[in-house]
Amino acid sequence: MKTLAELAAIKARMQNNVTLREGAAQTRVVVGMATCGIAAGARPVLAAFVDGVNKAGLTDKVTVTQTGCIGICQYEPVVEIYEEGKEKVTYVKLDADKAAEIVEKHLKGGNIVTEYTIGAIK
Repeated sequence: MKTLAELAAIKARMQNNVTLREGAAQTRVVVGMATCGIAAGARPVLAAFVDGVNKAGLTDKVTVTQTGCIGICQYEPVVEIYEEGKEKVTYVKLDADKAAEIVEKHLKGGNIVTEYTIGAIK
């Protein structure tokens, strides 16, 4: 990056991602991004959720954000999904492919992907 015009172009490209992480939609996707989560691969998981929600056209209904420690480090990367009027769903041991599947099946289709939830871990 050498000019202000290049910086403005980067800002314009990334504006959808920043807007997606803010706001108060009816569904919130919260990715654990403490040190343990990042070490376990939470960055690509967060990126997959942001990208998937954006591509699915769900930006008016779903907010993707990050938090610090969720407290279950052995299950990282951890993602919690909060939907109005429903119980929180906690997904564990995720990767970018699983995140994309959750966007399709849960956020878009309304079906919890139970095999990735904390209740499915033995």
